[in-house]
Amino acid sequence: HIFHSIRCTRPQDAPILLLSTTTYYESSFILGLYFSALFNYLNISDLLRDGFGSRPFFQCLIAEANKDDAMQDTDIVGFAMYYYTYDPWIGKLLYLEDFYVMDEYRGWGIGTELLKRLSQIAIETNCSCMHFLVVVWNKPSIEYYMRRGASDLSTEEGWHLFRFDKENLVRMASGD
Repeated sequence: HIFHSIRCTRPQDAPILLLSTTTYYESSFILGLYFSALFNYLNISDLLRDGFGSRPFFQCLIAEANKDDAMQDTDIVGFAMYYYTYDPWIGKLLYLEDFYVMDEYRGWGIGTELLKRLSQIAIETNCSCMHFLVVVWNKPSIEYYMRRGASDLSTEEGWHLFRFDKENLVRMASGD
């Protein structure tokens, strides 16, 4: 039996969070290539400043677990990074940026507990909904979220996600 708990992240979790996020993306060759540029410049100082400064840009829940009957010497086995955003049509919403549970700890209810806590946080902070992205080829995750009542806005409402990268932001800011 695996014992687990969900808690808010602490500044001392930053190195583990960075490692967990990097490991998560490196587990897929394609995502690893795509995100390698991000992880070449994102570091622990960035996470500390952006997540634990006077005005945090993100918040994070940590899932800890061990396989014994006590919560001694627990390991971080999952996380959910989120922040708030605002939509003029629906108001405040919780945006789930990253959600991950290590493979060997899946099927033990840890992901369900993380989603439960995120839902509680969204309700407590008067959010109208929770948004998140799932890469199109990640069928197990899509099915996982759909079984829990998620709506696929790309098919139901026809939304497309766009991005301006840093290079284009600099170009537009300079008026070119």
